[in-house]
Amino acid sequence: MRLRTPFAMTALAAGLLSAAQVNADSIDLTMYYPVSVGGALTDVIDNLVDEFESEHPDINVEAIYAGNYDDTRVRAMSAIEAGDAPQLSVLFSIDLYELIEQNAIVAFDDLVETDEEREWLDSFYPGLMENGQLDGKTYGIPFQRSTIVLFWNKDAFEAAGLDPETPPENWEEMADMAATVREASNGDQWGVMVPSTGYPYWMFQAFAFQNGHRLMSEDGTEVYFDDPAAIEALEYWVSLATEHNAMPDGTIEWGTLRQNFLEESTAMMWHTTGNLTAVRSEANFDFGVAMLPMNT
Repeated sequence: MRLRTPFAMTALAAGLLSAAQVNADSIDLTMYYPVSVGGALTDVIDNLVDEFESEHPDINVEAIYAGNYDDTRVRAMSAIEAGDAPQLSVLFSIDLYELIEQNAIVAFDDLVETDEEREWLDSFYPGLMENGQLDGKTYGIPFQRSTIVLFWNKDAFEAAGLDPETPPENWEEMADMAATVREASNGDQWGVMVPSTGYPYWMFQAFAFQNGHRLMSEDGTEVYFDDPAAIEALEYWVSLATEHNAMPDGTIEWGTLRQNFLEESTAMMWHTTGNLTAVRSEANFDFGVAMLPMNT
């Protein structure tokens, strides 16, 4: 799939190949969706469904929270195999290949009938649409788009003698700043944490992109993990712990990293923009958000 927007994790509102339940007076639709970010997404979904149903009183939508993204994919595929597929599901863009192989998804292009519907489909920002498209057809529309960013604790930077308004712009600066924070805190605070569970491939992709490398071909049929740039990216990630003593060795949990940052266990973290609202609401310190540092 084309990944024109670096590090973009795409949740696709996909149309699965399942007939709606049509009753005498209404059409019944089922939609699975995941929650994997901070914030009250269930409330957002419920409000969207209520708004849609008020505009279309003859259509009923049952929105079902199905766990995280992996849980939702498994539940959707299990329902398809059982002959009880949902008509809609919010999934990763990378799930598209499996859905096509299982003949379980229908392109939006095949459903568009009017100029108004075509205008709607064409109204999304093209860069956010591309990894929901394949062979000239659109199988998913962007929903809950997020990207990895660097969060940093400005108070921790200032306490370590760093400029609180200047985040690292390159790999060397991030390693040096993280090590400085670790040393200045007498080992009480880590300099940086990058999660290695949940979506480690997403983090690895980010490191590779920041080293000028793409991990796979545009058509998604080849991977380039053994490229020197990919190896260098992985080595740098590991070195933050083993060489610079700026990051904990071993596993760093995706699900608890935001809390680690809020509790000031680490001065910097790589995490999704989907957690920005939660961090803004809960942080008791001044913080900033920046683009990821690159290798220069």
